[in-house]
Amino acid sequence: MKTVIYAEKFFLTSGIEGPGYLDITNGVFGKITKEKPSDVSEVIDYTGKWIAPGLVDTHIHGFKNNDVMDNNAEGIKQMSEDLLSCGVTSFLPTTLTSSREQLTAVAKTIGEVYQDVKGAKIQGIYFEGPFFTEEYKGAQNPGYFSDPDINVFNEWQEVSGGIIKKIALAPEREGVSEFVKEVTDNGVVVALGHSNATLDEAAEAVECGASIFVHAFNGMRGLNHREPGMVGAAMNLKHVFSELICDGHHVHPDAAQILMEKAGHEHVALITDCMMAGGMPDGNYMLGEFPVVVKDGTARMEEGNLAGSILRLKEAVKNVVEWGIATPEEAIMMATYVPAVSCKMEDVCGSITRGRAADFIVLSDKLDLEATYLDGKCRYQVQ
Repeated sequence: MKTVIYAEKFFLTSGIEGPGYLDITNGVFGKITKEKPSDVSEVIDYTGKWIAPGLVDTHIHGFKNNDVMDNNAEGIKQMSEDLLSCGVTSFLPTTLTSSREQLTAVAKTIGEVYQDVKGAKIQGIYFEGPFFTEEYKGAQNPGYFSDPDINVFNEWQEVSGGIIKKIALAPEREGVSEFVKEVTDNGVVVALGHSNATLDEAAEAVECGASIFVHAFNGMRGLNHREPGMVGAAMNLKHVFSELICDGHHVHPDAAQILMEKAGHEHVALITDCMMAGGMPDGNYMLGEFPVVVKDGTARMEEGNLAGSILRLKEAVKNVVEWGIATPEEAIMMATYVPAVSCKMEDVCGSITRGRAADFIVLSDKLDLEATYLDGKCRYQVQ
């Protein structure tokens, strides 16, 4: 059955097109034409609306009272369904530093369930830790920190069925260079974070194959004129990406703007780092093993440290435009194509591309989410 979507604008990797008609046949993107095709069985009219790729969240720990580290298959499935309300159609469920045994169990569970989810698609697993350092531990348990161990990582990768897509570590740990070379040779993306590394230490890890900085500015040595540190590395090294949490609490809008201008919008991936309290009322929650209090738009540990966020990716897109630091086109790119490219999964998500699964969102001209489509079917609609 051939369906066409009529809309004012279509956000593509090549630029903006429209008004026009987007062909969707059997749940797959086809051509965009200015005139309505003749052999159409249904026209879905989104006059005045914008069509963008489904959002891609490559760093998310939980949502609506479900936490990846709970190791609950039904919770992962529900999280997948609930993320459609955020405009997210692809994501990487993200772990926290924990025991070797717990991480093994979580990797196994996600590996067993990822093809069965009915909502946002699981494109792999993101291991945030445990190879970090204590100075910038954030909401990670330092009792489990260690130097990178390729044998342990291979165990996790094996039980997951080979779907660990990305792992984060601190560049100053012992054995990082060898570890980074080996895992990147096997197609795993390495991110750098929760780290007190110098610019040179970060640069060495990048030379070995690391390519992402974890939630830039947060959990890393800041920029100093005598030692540029991790933030300086994120801004100045070439061919790297930076995750960025744009909720207005983790990073000042002006700092976010400086990073975008220095690195380029095409090297900044909007993420949420959302924890289980996302989409829930204020109150008491858990982030892995840590009690967290959610109040006034932030999630904090008992000592006051930020503990992930309650941000939804659709809100991050809107925020950076309202702050005047990105155009709508740049904002959408940073929440779709850039995260997909940064994790080497642009072949399955992150763009409206002919022949690919028709996962997309409908936005108002104010960037409010109106509907989320998965495989060409409307799966979420604002009432």
